[in-house]
Amino acid sequence: MKRKIIEIDEEKCTGCGQCVTGCAEGALAIIDGKAKIVRDMFCDGLGACIGHCPEDALHIIEREADDFDEEAAMEHVRKIGGVEALVHGAGHGGCPSAQVSTRTAGHGGCPSAGMMRMTPCEQANVPAGQAGSALSHWPVQIRLVPPHAPFLQDADLLIAGDCCPVATPDFHGRFLAGRTVMIGCPKFDNAGEYVERLTQVFAQNRIKSVTILEMEVPCCSGLSRIVGQALANSGKDIPAVRAIVARDGKVSEEKFTPPATAPQGLTRL
Repeated sequence: MKRKIIEIDEEKCTGCGQCVTGCAEGALAIIDGKAKIVRDMFCDGLGACIGHCPEDALHIIEREADDFDEEAAMEHVRKIGGVEALVHGAGHGGCPSAQVSTRTAGHGGCPSAGMMRMTPCEQANVPAGQAGSALSHWPVQIRLVPPHAPFLQDADLLIAGDCCPVATPDFHGRFLAGRTVMIGCPKFDNAGEYVERLTQVFAQNRIKSVTILEMEVPCCSGLSRIVGQALANSGKDIPAVRAIVARDGKVSEEKFTPPATAPQGLTRL
């Protein structure tokens, strides 16, 4: 049948892998340094991956293709262990921060090149000069963390504006320790993409709690609206707290109550 499906311009594609981690159905993979469709039946043709491509290499076209099979796509994702597996080991030379892999810390190489989670034992053995860091995984950017990332399961999730770590003197000890962090900027990034990504994170994982960390400036308050919409979209009842960081480093905290249903007209805030 003829239907809408993704087309990839290989001349523009750099193999960065951002479209791969942006496709919840696992329809894309990095093969020989380029993004390619794994099987037509895994692509729903809605184009959620398009906004993740920095090179404008993805477009929706109409052509002969097998029907989209959601059940087969989800089984495919389960079998490969999450969409990040479609980037790992591909040997491409794209952006290192998008080359997601699961590993433990301390194995050498550039830390931006893979997903990691430090065990408590590994954290205890960090050299004294680095003991202040409580970061336990990679990546941390909202746009780069795959919804199937293993460190999201049973996580106490910290969703922070990317200015907050700079303004909070005790960020690692007070907020990051023991939490999984996702950071981003609600002013300069695409709010609709954030809502979509966080909805998938909440819906597909057992999240124990959410802490929203915002700057006191007005543009950062969009982060709690984004999280609230994503929680409502997911249908999950997750305890949440909102913390506001003043520019002098002082922090005030309050209980955060997301809307009972997804707000209308806030897909792009």
